[in-house]
Amino acid sequence: MSGVAALLGVAALVVSAVPAAASSAGTPPPSPGELVPGQRTDTPALVDGIKEQAPAARNAAGAARAYLAAKRDRYRIADPDRDLQAIGTLTANGQETVRLRQKHHGVPVLGGEYVVRMREQDGRRVVTGTSGKYFTGLRVDTTPQVDDALAVERAVDAVRDQLGAERFTRPADDEAVLTGVSHGLVVLPNGTGVLTRHITVRGTDQARGEPVLREVYIDARAGYPVLQYSAVQTFGAPAAATRASAAHRLAKDVPAAGEPGSGVRLNGTSVDLSVTHDETRGAYLLRDGSRSLDGSGNVLTTWDARGKWVDDVSGVWPAGIKEFGSPAPAFGAEATESGAVDAHWAAGQVYDYYRSKFGRDSLDGHGMAINSLVGVTYYGFPYVNAFWDGQKMVYGTGDDEYRPLSAGLDVVGHEMTHGVVEHSAALVYAGQSGAMNEAIADYFGNAIETDAYGISVDDPDSGLLGETLCRTMAARECAIRDMNDGRTTAKSFLGVGFGTDNGGVHLNSTIFSGALWDVRQELGAELGDRVVYKALTEYLTPLDGFTQGRAAVIAAARALKVNGKQLTAVQRAFAAHGIVPNWELALGVDSDPLLERVNTYDTHLGVGGDWWVASNSDESGAEAYSVWAGHTDGKGSPKLMSPNDGRYHVNPATDGKTVVWQAQGPNGVDILARPLAGGPVRTLWHGTSLGTALDVDGDTVAFAYYNGGRPGVAYLSLKDPANVKTIGGGTSHRSTFPSVSDGKVVYQDTARVAAGYEYTTRVVDVATGEDKVIQRADPGASLGPTAVAGGRAYWLLDGDWTNGATTLRGAALDGSDVRDISPETGPQALNIADLTASGKAVTVVAATPDLSATGNESLSKLWQFTPEPKGDGMLRQRVSCNRGEQLAAAAAPGNRVVWLDATTGTTDVVTRARPAGRCD
Repeated sequence: MSGVAALLGVAALVVSAVPAAASSAGTPPPSPGELVPGQRTDTPALVDGIKEQAPAARNAAGAARAYLAAKRDRYRIADPDRDLQAIGTLTANGQETVRLRQKHHGVPVLGGEYVVRMREQDGRRVVTGTSGKYFTGLRVDTTPQVDDALAVERAVDAVRDQLGAERFTRPADDEAVLTGVSHGLVVLPNGTGVLTRHITVRGTDQARGEPVLREVYIDARAGYPVLQYSAVQTFGAPAAATRASAAHRLAKDVPAAGEPGSGVRLNGTSVDLSVTHDETRGAYLLRDGSRSLDGSGNVLTTWDARGKWVDDVSGVWPAGIKEFGSPAPAFGAEATESGAVDAHWAAGQVYDYYRSKFGRDSLDGHGMAINSLVGVTYYGFPYVNAFWDGQKMVYGTGDDEYRPLSAGLDVVGHEMTHGVVEHSAALVYAGQSGAMNEAIADYFGNAIETDAYGISVDDPDSGLLGETLCRTMAARECAIRDMNDGRTTAKSFLGVGFGTDNGGVHLNSTIFSGALWDVRQELGAELGDRVVYKALTEYLTPLDGFTQGRAAVIAAARALKVNGKQLTAVQRAFAAHGIVPNWELALGVDSDPLLERVNTYDTHLGVGGDWWVASNSDESGAEAYSVWAGHTDGKGSPKLMSPNDGRYHVNPATDGKTVVWQAQGPNGVDILARPLAGGPVRTLWHGTSLGTALDVDGDTVAFAYYNGGRPGVAYLSLKDPANVKTIGGGTSHRSTFPSVSDGKVVYQDTARVAAGYEYTTRVVDVATGEDKVIQRADPGASLGPTAVAGGRAYWLLDGDWTNGATTLRGAALDGSDVRDISPETGPQALNIADLTASGKAVTVVAATPDLSATGNESLSKLWQFTPEPKGDGMLRQRVSCNRGEQLAAAAAPGNRVVWLDATTGTTDVVTRARPAGRCD
């Protein structure tokens, strides 16, 4: 999520990044009492430089609420006692920082958090500033029409559908095993508000062998998933390594202790360790109880998780693990090679840094236990990553090149700082706020490492992260990120959907961390760290984006008496990375807009003839989605096709004459139809669960559905919609990915045959009911989306899931003339996720299979294949050179393509009449 409008546009594929007002570099600071207005709220985003007495109260939270009530004309908070819940008070250096969480009619508001800063003067509390987000425009009724059970069902279906879109056909026993847990009602602060049920979906994607942990928000009136993102908070593995997911658990408490021990780190240096002798085990344990500030006995403990897989430790405390032990206080080779010595030593270094610099007692500021698990594998294979799961750190084994990730002090500092962020600003881990979460974790991880090793902040390599992890590669080659990479918003910001890196949390993080690191270089390590920490703990709130982050750092610097040339240097650091007011407006594209700021989540679009169809909400994203249609050449105004009845109208398709779409509400899902020329909306089909695939051509409508979670394909006639034909949907017979043209439905089929499964690409003649095999896939292969046009079928095939590439295959409908248009192997192989076809061209949504690709090169782009003018080959060209993610392509006649483009940080429906060619 990306800043203040970041979650005001929460339902968008890419959260809108509406710039907040803030001083540009080089302008004078605001005068005392001047405020920065909030965006789409009457409550100011920042009030700085004031000294106003707070009313007397029993505690800091009471004083803060009473102050806001007394200043109602400024803050526009009608009833602070009723609508603001105290969630914590930080007391440091004579100042109290109170965090208050917004509620709307008693329901928590996602990201609604306001901060009041006070200090004591002459025995009274004086308010010195405020900041945050209180959404004054919320009007939504908080009476749900969807209960927890249905919300959980819809959330699980949404995650399963997204996983299905990310992978191809698999056996029934390879499908994701998922469960959901409701956390109750939450208001999303879009416009007047969207009442949702917050569901956490967890489980295992059996096909990939990966744990699943997703946060899903279901509209509590219509039952539609308006937001979904991963809860993963990883360091960010090397490009060729596998990533794991994160979860939450309660830390494990153990008795306090601490006596001298030692060990050898993976870099060969000997270090002192604080350990405990356990009489019961007859061993010394990596358990350090010596660091608690208040003597409560909370400890730093390192656990032996060797033999555990990622999903054994994600979100749960794994059964059977023990504290890493040794017969002597000098820990030996086992503890070194597993990364246990490094993890234990580094956790102490990070704890000491936060305690000595800021007086912070552990990650939560209240002495919480710090648990580190080492030796975790990726289902028996090397795991090259690390993550924070809400209460513990988990470190993978590393591989032949990368040491266990606990070997990097910056990595350990990064993961533990995620805990500090969670217990202070709680930056939401998606979009721009998630990128700032990563940036701050990178900043402090590196600050801790450079301080510990005596590395000058001016050293060109001082901004490298993970550079010490490699066994053979040089530091710069080994590093996973570089805060000195010079990335800027104008040249480097990558607009992506939540399905990609949680909206760019790693992809865009060095834009902001680079600015922070420049601040450290300008102010020096000591003052720079104090400024960033103060901004994190006293100014930032959960939904802040880059612009608000800039304002917070500048305000924190002023509060620490940074002024003159130094303050100008802070402002200049952000300007150098393009973080200035209205920076989003500088992001250019080479495509033509058809519908801008599409505030929807997880819905496709369609094209037929010279018409496009897409779902959209209102400007704020608060309104349930409607279906709109317009001309592909951009002429005329789009027209509304669906009723505004509170349901979510999504995944439209058209053949240029009729529009069909799904309408999701609390009582199930309907497929609706309406002629483009006008006329009544008709209900064609009603059920409980649908996939996203829906297509229409002439009289035939084909769609994917679920039968108790088992996928099937159905088709019907517009003239006789009650006569529905179904395929698959059973325990041993699954069908999916339908497409239709000229009375032929092409789909993918999975059927149990003897002891195995048979995967086939098939075609049904709607007129006769004849169902034929176009081609059987080789054993072990999986099949993906289909398209049919010009008498040919096209489909995706994954023959080897380990190579990251996909085959684009085509054939005549009778199974003859089979051709691989884009082979799975070779220098031009692509990792294709989706496809669309006209009679002239096939267009795919694809990324490079090169696992070392980063940034823009790693994102999904559109590639078009057309017959070469001479010969039997196919000409391959990029459709657009836009820098952001390109998704949901739909082919118009000829070479024209319409798609969803995320380059500008919002999602737009755009088009090009012909491919751009090469993008150098």
